[in-house]
Amino acid sequence: MKAAKPFNIPKTLVWEAFKLVKANQGSAGIDQKSLEDFEQNLSGNLYKLWNRLSSGTYFPPAVQGVAIPKKQGGERVLGIPTVSDRIAQMTIKLAFEPCVEPHFLDDSYGYRPNKSALDAVGITRQRCWQYNWLLEFDIKGLFDHIDHELLMKAVRKHTNNRWIIFYIKRWLKAPMQMSDGKLVKRTLGTPQGGVISPVLNVN
Repeated sequence: MKAAKPFNIPKTLVWEAFKLVKANQGSAGIDQKSLEDFEQNLSGNLYKLWNRLSSGTYFPPAVQGVAIPKKQGGERVLGIPTVSDRIAQMTIKLAFEPCVEPHFLDDSYGYRPNKSALDAVGITRQRCWQYNWLLEFDIKGLFDHIDHELLMKAVRKHTNNRWIIFYIKRWLKAPMQMSDGKLVKRTLGTPQGGVISPVLNVN
């Protein structure tokens, strides 16, 4: 008789995560393996990922650091996960997002399911007839400066699911590999480009 897995993660959840990652496409991470490469052995790769997630032996690989120019000047560094890691992150996102979604404000549109920038524009056009002022602001370096301890406190407030908490902590510590091969450790923030990062930042 096989021993029970430490974490009860449904295989169907990993499959749903894969379908969403496939729909979003995206580039390869540090392993240089594309989505098409992953699909060459789809059943085997998904089983291996599920098995490692369920057994608690999944360790997120480093994300690939890619510098993107900003409109205002300077650069923003995105952290591109591997295809396998995007599926793993999506699995946890699918489990965690329903825990926090009911607590968000109706007027919050960023990174929300079934909401878009067009929805935000639409409500803004309506309110232009109701108000004669507009407030615009930006939180500088939001993704890069979130305190991990405070973030995990917020995560635990909304879920006691052990494997959600377990893997979010691991992703927060995943290093970034720069174009010169240097590994940069992460002590603050979440990598822009990660699947799980937006819901953590909204949270």
